[in-house]
Amino acid sequence: MSDHREPHNGRDLHGRLGVPKADVEELLEDPRGADIVREEVRSAGAVADVGPHAAEPARHIAELIEENREDVGRVTGRTRKDARK
Repeated sequence: MSDHREPHNGRDLHGRLGVPKADVEELLEDPRGADIVREEVRSAGAVADVGPHAAEPARHIAELIEENREDVGRVTGRTRKDARK
């Protein structure tokens, strides 16, 4: 059995993530930026991007998911209403 009393994946004892917050784009402009980000990911598991353009990749992924749903629906002949049943 595993020991459930220890924090998991960089979380503190209250379950909150303890990852560093930084503007990743700004960090990557630094000559050592890639090394800094790599070290933070290695030690903490992630870096929370808090920069002004942090949400753009998530928006792009959401668009790709929607396009994929439409493509799959077109190929299979199913609509979104049919998929919910």
